Amino acid sequence: MAKTAIVTDSNSGITQEQAKELGVYVLPMPFLINGDEYYEDINLTQEHFYEKLTDNADVSTSQPAAGAVLEMWDKVLSLDEYDSIIHIPMSSGLSGACQTAKMLAEDYDGKVIVVDNQRISVTMRQSVLEAKALADAGKSAEEIEKFLMDTKMESIIYIMVNDLKYLKKGGRVTPAGAALATILGIKPVLVIYGEKLDAFAKARSIKNAKRTMIDAVKKFMEQNYPEAVAQGKLHLQIAYSDDRVPAEEFKKDVEAAFPGMEIYIDCLSLSVACHIGPGALALAATIDYGV
Repeated sequence: MAKTAIVTDSNSGITQEQAKELGVYVLPMPFLINGDEYYEDINLTQEHFYEKLTDNADVSTSQPAAGAVLEMWDKVLSLDEYDSIIHIPMSSGLSGACQTAKMLAEDYDGKVIVVDNQRISVTMRQSVLEAKALADAGKSAEEIEKFLMDTKMESIIYIMVNDLKYLKKGGRVTPAGAALATILGIKPVLVIYGEKLDAFAKARSIKNAKRTMIDAVKKFMEQNYPEAVAQGKLHLQIAYSDDRVPAEEFKKDVEAAFPGMEIYIDCLSLSVACHIGPGALALAATIDYGV
């Protein structure tokens, strides 16, 4: 019996190799670096990206071309294995790719459902894993869509920015504000909840920023989902840009705060790293439904 295929993009952090292992399909995100086009995990590695970023190259993100999206969908639907697609793009609040995909899906007579559950990076990856598990269990595309939308707000990410240079470059902080923050050693903590990316706190050190993120996740989850916290039913994720070592060190603090819970570590998607630069750390949490 044909089933539902799961398609996402590289903002999920899922590599092409991992996609094959998981049985999902990943659209590579395009980047412009000094005017040349690259595709994440195709001809743009993490190492190459950070090398260019720290060399002050002109780096910008773009959304997948309509033709690339259609080619992926047509290829998947041509396989006898599938009769429908759940497409999970990055949050519509952070990119126009979701709205473009929704428009393109209108010509597929309901065979392609684009789910805007407003996730990015490690929480987006969790959505893909849950969607795949539901598809493997024989759930319909409509049932998978309902689960993803019903649970979309049960997720939060806090991100510590190590260097304000990249936010300044993108116009998200003034040069004077960036200079003052650098002098004072301030490490901004941002929050992604739903479709919004907002400032959350200003920590005076990396150590304080880590504590701020842990405390914020605990407070958010305990206030909104106390039973899940009490039962240890959380997916905890740490994400980083460029250097994994601080993430491994941060994991020890998170384990102490959430004893017994598994913690997944992965690099931040390059579309996020493009705006916040290297040295960033993030802590995310979603509810674990055992899917």
